[in-house]
Amino acid sequence: MKNAKISYKTLRKKYPRFIYQKFFYEIKTGDLKISFVFKIERSPPLQGCGGKSDIYFYPEIIIKKIDKSRIERLGKPALNNLIFHLGLIEMLSYWKATCSPEILIETGFLNKEQIKWWKNLIINGMGQFFYENKIDWRNPDFLTITNSSSVKINLAKTVFAPLGPAVSENKRYLVPIGGGRDSILTLELLKKRKKEINCFLVNPTESGKKVVRVAGIKNPVIVERSIDPKLLELNKRGYLNGHTPFTALLSFLSVFCAVLFDCKNVAFSNEKSANEGNVKYLGKIINHQYSKSSDFEKQFKYYCKKYLARDINYFSFLRRYGELEISKMFIQYPQYFPVFSSCNVSLKKGGKWCRKCPKCLSVYMTLYPFLENKKLSKIFRKDLYENKNLLSLMKDLLGRGKEKPFECVGTFKESRLAFKFSRQKAKKSGKIPYLLTKVK
Repeated sequence: MKNAKISYKTLRKKYPRFIYQKFFYEIKTGDLKISFVFKIERSPPLQGCGGKSDIYFYPEIIIKKIDKSRIERLGKPALNNLIFHLGLIEMLSYWKATCSPEILIETGFLNKEQIKWWKNLIINGMGQFFYENKIDWRNPDFLTITNSSSVKINLAKTVFAPLGPAVSENKRYLVPIGGGRDSILTLELLKKRKKEINCFLVNPTESGKKVVRVAGIKNPVIVERSIDPKLLELNKRGYLNGHTPFTALLSFLSVFCAVLFDCKNVAFSNEKSANEGNVKYLGKIINHQYSKSSDFEKQFKYYCKKYLARDINYFSFLRRYGELEISKMFIQYPQYFPVFSSCNVSLKKGGKWCRKCPKCLSVYMTLYPFLENKKLSKIFRKDLYENKNLLSLMKDLLGRGKEKPFECVGTFKESRLAFKFSRQKAKKSGKIPYLLTKVK
């Protein structure tokens, strides 16, 4: 049983400092194993009130089947720098437990520009977390990021260094795969252009693995990411929990893997729909998909070129398209119909479609106008438009409910257009499903 949520103000007072202490790495049985040490420092207890109890986290990332000789060619400063940055983005999942007012970097160095960049990512990328936990970030002292006084800037420049030109010797594309329509479309469009491609999967789902097999990719890049169980224990005890910018983590990780596996291009599949926010909170538009947005892509491109790897070309291949356009193009590849899935609820449980969440309904809406009912039914196993329990969710997607769902769904305009096209198709068939009759 979960305990009542603890006030963020109480936690910030009790745990004033989050520390990125260390990282370690080793090559074992052909895999690169990376470990981080994060510490949340508790404020000194009152006299006679017991000892101090800091919180430690030890998350891990394992990159499978790496080329040891390539790592040696990179050199330690570049490798240290890339791994150090993985820790920076990974720490957000743990910092959020207490929302400590100070982040102290002990294992590397960030200059003023970098600190500003990271604070911007935290404020924008963690907007949903702030909204759902009723956190006010607007005070200038809400968050400070500092370097340890023991880390000297000249030493940091020697030990940590971004990669210069000629990182990659070819034009290969690395495509992050989740199992949904977007990355499948990117794969197929790149194949049509005769590009050399590899795929990148983190904790791959059955759907993701099947997509890669259907695409004919023989040796995808596989990454295993482990969350420290301590974090889940704290969540049960009432410590803070919520959304973190996962695509930002994938961005740092994919650039690192592009370097390790000799790829020039990192081709994400984020579409223009990701630019629309969900709700306004404390004068700011909160966007669940911020780390998929054009703004983040622009910011990360700059950071990558200057502080990670100058030669890596990071971009989103589908940026010009919306959800409806992507569905229309996706149906040209029916070989993926039996394997693809965009439902985060079911994928976590090893399934494909829960048929109840915003993502399922949004994908169904955008496919419905373009796909025969028999094929659609074979994918989803049900007619979602006949589910009366989804009426409220339908209104939310169309912008006629409480707020836009915190999921990767289409814009209000796209959803309304998909709804309109769906009704037109249903009218021609002579049978209009329930949901299409209840919303005007």
